[in-house]
Amino acid sequence: MPITREQALEKLHAWTTNPSLLTHARSVEIVMRAAAARYGGDPDTWAVTGLIHDADYDQWPEDHPRRIVDWLREQGEEEIAYAVSFHQTAWGLPPKTTMDKALLACDELTGFVIACCLVRPEGIATLEPKSVKKKLKDKAFAAKVDREIIKNSIELLGTDMDSHIQFVIDALKPHAQELGIAGKAAAG
Repeated sequence: MPITREQALEKLHAWTTNPSLLTHARSVEIVMRAAAARYGGDPDTWAVTGLIHDADYDQWPEDHPRRIVDWLREQGEEEIAYAVSFHQTAWGLPPKTTMDKALLACDELTGFVIACCLVRPEGIATLEPKSVKKKLKDKAFAAKVDREIIKNSIELLGTDMDSHIQFVIDALKPHAQELGIAGKAAAG
């Protein structure tokens, strides 16, 4: 029986206390659910994959994602475990499924889009791909985000930068309040 969102959420909260990492997990869950609809995957499986992909990062960043991958395998979730393994590009694994590619293409970019929203008075409301691409060129902005992973993963998924950025924005926009990216006008 596949793990449920509740089980994934329980594991995430057991291992992660950092509010930014929890928001990241939720935002990648949202985008992965939308990606499943776009690319023909199972929405619940893809969403759980997005939710749990970084669950061990808060406590064991140097070992990430080995602990969550081991836990997923113990649960019999090989497909999710492999996607989470593949998103650790340092491991050099080849993609096996579209879900693997989607997690990689959605993970870094979703975090980057959230960062873009946080520095805009209007948050995500008026965010466009051209603004995100401009920030991608600014190496000092969200400096830890690997621009090459974003570029290469979008190509691997078989889409283009503008449409993928717009896809991520569109997936996140309905959840702006929950994710804290609605902007100052909406918050006030």
